[in-house]
This record gives sequence, C-alpha cells and structure tokens, in this order.
Amino acid sequence: MGIEIERKFLVTGEAWRSMGHSVPLIQGYLAGSNQATARVRIAGDIAFLTVKGRVKNLTRQEFEYEIPVADAQAMMDLCHPRVVEKTRYKIPIEDLIWEIDEFAGQNQGLVLAEVELTSPEQSVPLPDWIGLEVSDDPRYFNSYLAVHPYKTWPHKPSSNP
Repeated sequence: MGIEIERKFLVTGEAWRSMGHSVPLIQGYLAGSNQATARVRIAGDIAFLTVKGRVKNLTRQEFEYEIPVADAQAMMDLCHPRVVEKTRYKIPIEDLIWEIDEFAGQNQGLVLAEVELTSPEQSVPLPDWIGLEVSDDPRYFNSYLAVHPYKTWPHKPSSNP
C-alpha cells in the first residue's frame, strides 16, 4: 500500500517556467465516492491506473499501477466528460521535487504546485512563485475539477498568500 503526503498551492508569476521539464497529461475519472477515486492517466508515452483514498491531515492511501497505453486510451473513453488535461512541470528545489500543473481545456487559467512530503509535519521552504496554500480545499482536487471545471467557477480565489 502506498501513502501520499502532499501540499498544494496556487502558483504566481512565471519564474518557474524555465526551471524544469514538462510532460502533457490527460487523466480521466472512472469512479469516485467520498472514500476513494479511481482514475486512468496518460503521461506522454506511459499510462497508469490509480486509486486514491480520502485525504486526512495531508495524507491518503494511493495505489498506482503502470498499464499499457492502449488500455488507458480505451479506459479514457469510459471517463468522458470527467477528464482533466494539463501540462506537468517537474522542478527540483533542494531535496524536493515540485510538480507544477498548468491546466488546459475547461480548467485553463489554473496553475497549481504540489510537493510530496515524507511526513505531514515536514518543513517546506516555499519558492517565491508559490501563492495561497489550497491543500485542504477539495475544489483543487483533480477529481473535483473533472466534474466542476475551473472555467465554470463564479469566483476564482486570488493566488496571493
């Protein structure tokens, strides 16, 4: 069983763009409940089937398995319209890897940064392009964005801390 411990932030400015490499992602949600979500993701030329549990204190169970891309493409057809498109940038800073997601499609305009931790109490030095923390706001979960796209939100929070 895998455990994911993660903090999530809105991103400000453009300084992060020149710091890492990127890969296009598309992910669709096969099922979801208050307890867990099941998704399929295609990241460049690899694909994954992932089940994630409910978040509690920045922590949740995560089960992720690589699957054939052809299978993922077939599963993606089962997900529509619950699909999220984005480009992910991986930026190493000190001992951490920041993942910046620049959303496309119906979530265009949203840019989020995530950092995985070894414990919920781990101290994280914040780069200057990090804005408001949204770790505890379920509207910023990809599973929520697949059903309630960012472009449809009547009021979009400020990215300033």
